[in-house]
Amino acid sequence: MQTECSADLFGFAPVARRAVVAGFDGGRMTSDAGALLLGATDRAIGLVERFAGCFSDGRAPELVEHQIGTMIGQRIFGIALGYEDLVDHDQLRYDPTLAVLAGKLAARRKDCAPLAGKSTLNRLELGGAQLTRYHRIAWDAAKIEALFVDLFLEAHRQPPKQIILDLDATDDPLHGHQEGRFFHGYYDCYCYLPLYIFCGTHLLAAKQRPANIDAAAGAVEEVARIVAQIRARWSEVRIVLRADSGFAREALMGWCEATGVDFLFGLAKNERLIAEIASELAAAEEDSKASGQPARRFKEFQWSTRDSWNRQRRVIAKAEWTRGTANPRFVVTSLSPEDAAPQRLYEEIYCARGDMENRIKECQLDLFADRTSAATMRANQLRLWFASMAYVLLCALRRLALQPTQFARATCGTIRLKLLKIGALVRTSVRRITFAMASSYPYQRDFARAHAELTNAAAR
Repeated sequence: MQTECSADLFGFAPVARRAVVAGFDGGRMTSDAGALLLGATDRAIGLVERFAGCFSDGRAPELVEHQIGTMIGQRIFGIALGYEDLVDHDQLRYDPTLAVLAGKLAARRKDCAPLAGKSTLNRLELGGAQLTRYHRIAWDAAKIEALFVDLFLEAHRQPPKQIILDLDATDDPLHGHQEGRFFHGYYDCYCYLPLYIFCGTHLLAAKQRPANIDAAAGAVEEVARIVAQIRARWSEVRIVLRADSGFAREALMGWCEATGVDFLFGLAKNERLIAEIASELAAAEEDSKASGQPARRFKEFQWSTRDSWNRQRRVIAKAEWTRGTANPRFVVTSLSPEDAAPQRLYEEIYCARGDMENRIKECQLDLFADRTSAATMRANQLRLWFASMAYVLLCALRRLALQPTQFARATCGTIRLKLLKIGALVRTSVRRITFAMASSYPYQRDFARAHAELTNAAAR
């Protein structure tokens, strides 16, 4: 990677009576040659171009060096490659791989780098809802939210018979005085409380929210928007919402019942619920003491709260005795006994929602979705969307190119480390740009297979 660093050499322990020295003087080299796969994936799904279409550019065209699409691609590719900070781009703007992905090898002005630096990207992130004197770049939230669902729909060749939408709220810890920050007692920190909606590995929504709200706040509006967009394309698909007890709210369950959407939510235990399964808990205790192993029984019944629910609903109870103590759990659902028996509904369908936690971890730990250090909620929402788009891009790479490889189920962090971080010498001639990648790279077969799969996807 080209840098502005001094060419002074760094000395290390000698090997075979030879001095070992290193320096940042390699010229046109890159540590991210594998990102060419990301570029091919982007061309297959059109993510960057369509994301850029959600922005408005009020800058004087004759003075613009870095187009909106170039900056958005630079930001998304950078996050996917592990560069979460805008300051990183003061050196990355010279990187030959990012220049190739942007389709821009040189700047129009001689005193400018091919790609944008931190100041220009910062102005992109601080854009407003409308073009003003002080905000020359604006973005449309509704278009961006719709794009996530469009990309999900297009990932399927045929409409599925049933889809399960997983909802969850998680903490986004804050370490400054960002707009909308509040102290959350459960997480014991100042944070935001973003709402995520997934369908399997597909990300459909990432909504930034303050932390002084109920976990289910705004869920009806988000789900209604997504369901309407899905049904406009897939009119016959059956939709099931799945979430923990934080979403077992009358407003959301009532909306599901009124619109023909099924739900399966956790239900917080209380004395009345536990009393309903007293005999099952006693039987589980006897089984556990006899076998020396945890034991569980299942029961279903019709149940309603005293005040908050307006009707009775089907509740499934797990009466479990483990480690010498009771461990009761409950779920509430609109699914019928014909859809699933109690044990299968709890163990195979409800408990499968735990995989969503892994997807959120990918977004936050691998792709820096919790890097929300801007002063305003609006800017932090855009940062969350940049990280989310990087996740969607890597998810598409995994789906389109990595199924025949050992990385078919790899996390975003593993894909970055094993397939994208490849050292290469970059040579530019009149007719071609050549990436001479490291001959000792250990995953050459997987890279070749991924390239072949993306080539086939582009031909379809």
